[in-house]
Parts: sequence; structure tokens; C-alpha cells
Amino acid sequence: MRNFRCSALQGVLVAGIAFAAVQARAAPRRPVVATRDGPVRGISSDGIDRYLGIPYAAAPAGDLRWRPPQPHGRWTGVRDASAFGAHCAQRASPFGLASASEDCLFLNVFTPGRGEHGDDGEREDDGEDEDERLPVMVWIHGGALLVGESDDYDATRLVQKGVVVVTINYRLGVFGFLAHPALSAESPDHASGNYGLMDQQAALAWVQRNIARFGGDRRRVTIFGESAGGLSVHSHLASPLSAGLFHRAIVESGAYALTQPPLAAAEAQGTGVASRAGCDDQTASCLRAAPVDKLLAALTVATVVPDVDGRVLPQTIQAAFTSGSFNRVPVIEGSNHDEWRLFVALNIDLVSGPLTAARYVGAIAATLGVPPGTAAALASFYPLAAYPSPDLALSALGTDAIFACNARKAVRLLSQFVPTHAYEFNDEDAPQLFLPPVSFPYGSAHASEIQYLFDLRSQVPHPDLTPAQRGLSQAMVAYWTNFARTGNPNWFGTPFWPAYDRATDQFQSLAPPVPAVESAFAADHKCAVWAPTP
Repeated sequence: MRNFRCSALQGVLVAGIAFAAVQARAAPRRPVVATRDGPVRGISSDGIDRYLGIPYAAAPAGDLRWRPPQPHGRWTGVRDASAFGAHCAQRASPFGLASASEDCLFLNVFTPGRGEHGDDGEREDDGEDEDERLPVMVWIHGGALLVGESDDYDATRLVQKGVVVVTINYRLGVFGFLAHPALSAESPDHASGNYGLMDQQAALAWVQRNIARFGGDRRRVTIFGESAGGLSVHSHLASPLSAGLFHRAIVESGAYALTQPPLAAAEAQGTGVASRAGCDDQTASCLRAAPVDKLLAALTVATVVPDVDGRVLPQTIQAAFTSGSFNRVPVIEGSNHDEWRLFVALNIDLVSGPLTAARYVGAIAATLGVPPGTAAALASFYPLAAYPSPDLALSALGTDAIFACNARKAVRLLSQFVPTHAYEFNDEDAPQLFLPPVSFPYGSAHASEIQYLFDLRSQVPHPDLTPAQRGLSQAMVAYWTNFARTGNPNWFGTPFWPAYDRATDQFQSLAPPVPAVESAFAADHKCAVWAPTP
């Protein structure tokens, strides 16, 4: 009997130990990193460590509304970093979820998993050789500077190539870009607006202070963004306040606003916002007391741009690029072949049905803000007979006038001073993630390239990438991460991408299954009409 009891006890112990081992293997790893503001505990899965919802500045609410971002206080204990933080105040749209939060200055860090290191204790700078640290890519989301959030972008594909990726929130719309005389008057720099850009700079400064503790190399920081995120990248190239915070730049469809209004014009727009928000006295105190929902409703524009405030932006982006007085780092710049189809769908087809021939010239006038006579003259370059439908004619015109030829202009200016690589995203069958089907194919519409770099949260059912599209995705991920690593997108196994040369005017066509050089970009997009060669 004694031997039986002993054997039984041994069996129970062995089973318990085995069960505990299984439980330990099944439990998600919770790595801890000690930032300069306090330790954060992330989550780990699929070989990726994720640290989510890390504050990089104090909540810009109350008296801090419409002020430069302020430091976040230290926290005690280990801060949970397993869930995204609130995103910045905005109205609901196909491109962002509604939010009323002003406490939104959070960022997320995605790193390759580092084994069992740091599971239970704080990991500070572990003393590894700087040459072993990984390049860092900081993603600035788009959304017209009105909508969007960092948590839509899963960076797994990029991180698997050996980079650290940071995604950020920043103040949007009326909270991020309101210029107003009362706000300028209280500023020591006599400037207002551009608070969202200041937030981005604060996030980049956080990266400089902290990213080595996550295994990243603060000497190799690439900023990249799409649409308004690309415009933000252009702004950081032009801003003296961003000097030294990044070392390479990638602009995806961000050249649509190469010139910005002066502060006085932005302030005049701001007084209208204040009146609609119920602040007829035009005081800063009234504006700071206004409810979030009333301020969101008071901004009635469809897109926001920074202003030339004399501090964040001493001059327009185009002026900085023309003179060479910008932060000189290697650049990738590009656009999508069918950018404007997204906006024709959003603003015409999904509102009032397909565009008719009778409304074509008026639609051009509304798109470009030009008189009917000018619109009729421009229509002669895009005759309806040359396109399957008025929708596609207007889409071609909008693409060329607003995105494609401005991208080429930026490339031609930048390439005089820094290594520049130009691309056009060219997948005519790219899945549409934001809008339902309309009367015409979306083609390579605005924002359709992002899904080739990130796994995106989508509000619209869509097909997965085909094998050929996955091949294009792999090439793009390789180009982007090679560029982050070396300042050049080329490496073994990718089709050669020549640096831009004004004489040859070559772009890399990012089309499945294999990217290739194209030489007819300017003719294809009628750039002689929109942006005569400088």
C-alpha cells in the first residue's frame, strides 16, 4: 500500500508539473521595457512584441487645448501597454471612428520578438552594440488632417523584415490646426495652428529618447505617411523644428498641398470657426470652454492644411524645396495612378449617382475651385469621348491636377539636393477597403497602396490579395524597409529601382507581379498642363 501511495503521489506531481509547463507555454509573453517616463508592459504574439497606447505627451485638454504639447508626467509601477489608447477627437467617416477624446497623444511600438528577455523585469538600454540596433520607421496616418487613428495599422509585415515600427496619434481638425488671432496673441512666437505637427514632433522626440530601449536605432529613423500623413512628412522636411529627429522620409500621395496659406489667412478662417462654435467674442477663453462636439461641428471644410506660421513652417513646402532650405535626407516620393477615383466615388457616385455629361464641366469647377470658363478649357484636355464615363474623365483630371503632377514636381525639386526615388502605385485591381462598389472600377485609387505594407482594419468587405499582389506587397515591403535600413530601397532580390534623374524622368511602377521602370509618367498624367517642367 505504501508503494502504491508513493507511486500515486509521484504521478500527481509529474502531471502537475507537466500541466504547469503547458500553461506557461500557452500564456502570452508580457515583455517589459523601462521608458524614461516609466516602465510599460506589452504583449507578444506571432514573433512580434507590441507596446500599445504609450503616452508621449500630456493630454492637450483644458488650458492645454491649442498649446504646444507638454511633457507627460512619470508614472509609478508598470503601465499596461496591451491596448490602444483613445484616438483624437473627430467625426465618424469611412476613414476613422468617431471620438470625443482630447486625451489622445499615444503611440504604439512594434518590434521583433526578443525571446524570453524582459518577460518579468524591466529592460532598459541593454548595452548592445549600436550597430546591432534596428532601423526605426514612424508611421503618420492620413485622413485629411481631420480623421484617422494609429490603431488601424498592423505593422507585422514590416517588422518581420527587421525594423521597429512606431505608429502615432496626433491632434486633428479644429483641435490640431486651428489658427486664431487670440491664440496667436498669447503665443510667445505670435503664431497659432500646426498643433498636430507639433504633436508629431513631440512623438519623434520621444522616439529619440526611448527607442534604443526597444532595440531601435535612433540614428536611423524614417518617417513615412500617406495622404495627410505624406503632407505631414513634407512639413517635417520643411520645418526647422524637425531637424535631427529623422534621417529618411517616405511620402505616399502627400504632394497635394505644396503651398500653404499664410497665418493671416488661416486666422481669418479661424474666426469663422469661433463664431460657429458660439464664441462671437473671439476670445481664447471661450474657445477653450467650448464643448468638443460643438467645435467639431464648427469646422466645415473637407480638408485641413498647415499654415505658414513663421515657426513650425517659416515658408511653404514648395518654397523650401525650391531653395534647398529643408532637412536634407534621402526621400521616396510617389502617388497612385488613379488617386481621384476615391473622391469621385465618395463625393459624387455615393451621394447623387454617376456623374452625367451635363454636369461634367461644373464638377471640374467644383473640384479645382476655378470659374466655369476655366473648367471648360480644362475639359478640352480630358474630352468625354476619350473615357468610358464622365466619372473616369473627372477622376483622371483630378488625379493629374492634384496628386500626380504635384508629386512629380516635388520629386524634381527634391532630387536637386538629396537622393530621391520616385514611384507610382499601379495595381488596377487593388482591393477597395474604404468604400462600397460604385459604377466604375476603383483601380489604384487613393490609399489603395497602404494594404500592401500594413494589415488594415477595414470597414468594407474586400477580397484578399492575389498571389501576384502578394508578390508586389513583398517587393514594396522590401523596398520600404531597405530604405529605412540604408537610405536606398535596393537590395538583393528586388527589381532595381533607379534614383530619380531629371533628364530621364523615370518612376518605378509598383505593379503586380513585378515592379518595373516607367518613363511615360509625365505624358500619361498631362503634366505639361498642370505643372510645366521647372
